[in-house]
Amino acid sequence: MRPLVFLLAAPLFVHAQTGVFAPWDISATIGSLSEQATRLKPVLDQFAPEDWVKKGAPEAYVSQWKSAESQLDSVGDASAAFQKQPEKLSNALNLYFQLQALDLKLGSLVEGVRNYQNPSMGDLLVEVMAENFGNRDKLQHYISDLAVQQEQEFSVADKEAQRCRVLLNRQPAPAKPPAPKAKKPATK
Repeated sequence: MRPLVFLLAAPLFVHAQTGVFAPWDISATIGSLSEQATRLKPVLDQFAPEDWVKKGAPEAYVSQWKSAESQLDSVGDASAAFQKQPEKLSNALNLYFQLQALDLKLGSLVEGVRNYQNPSMGDLLVEVMAENFGNRDKLQHYISDLAVQQEQEFSVADKEAQRCRVLLNRQPAPAKPPAPKAKKPATK
């Protein structure tokens, strides 16, 4: 068991030593998260919340189901934007927040499908949701590291700007050219 734990922990150890994940590493993570969202779609399509309502379920399940399907599309859009520009912190945060919102919506549907349709479908949903826990964790670390890196870059740029301001303030003001003499009006 120890070698397996080491192999699973090794990428995080290397990451801790070097800082932000490389673009190709986070790109693979984004791809995995997007694939997981794709695998959730057919599972959600099997849900029949309208039938649940007929069995006594609250009507809220219907809107939650529709909202979850819409949220899947939002995750896909956020993944695509982040894939194009993985260095943008706003894209990383958007994807992370979209995934969190999807988890909340799917979590509420699990009990509905277990109680009103098929308990094994609820288990399947939980299983598919859990598939990418490691990738979500990696995304969270990437966001934190990217924020730290950008703060450090801003700090360096700010210090350099301050240094330039000090140098510019130490320079003597350029001499003003003498004002042109006013011409005397011609008299007649």
